Amino acid sequence: MSESWTWRLLDSAGAPAEPAASQAFPLQADAEAWIGEEWRALLDSGVESVTLLRDGVEVYGPMGLRPE
Repeated sequence: MSESWTWRLLDSAGAPAEPAASQAFPLQADAEAWIGEEWRALLDSGVESVTLLRDGVEVYGPMGLRPE
């Protein structure tokens, strides 16, 4: 059985942002590398925070995308 790692993308109100979810990744490291590369573009498109999911279950988050 293989795991699927995805990000739940949320807007400033905590509602699903467009796109509502990211692509699926086979490894947690792949998902985290993707968010590290795409966070600026996601922020520009209205995504304010993300939550990491493994097979649909929350692992951590929500995590804000704005630098402190």
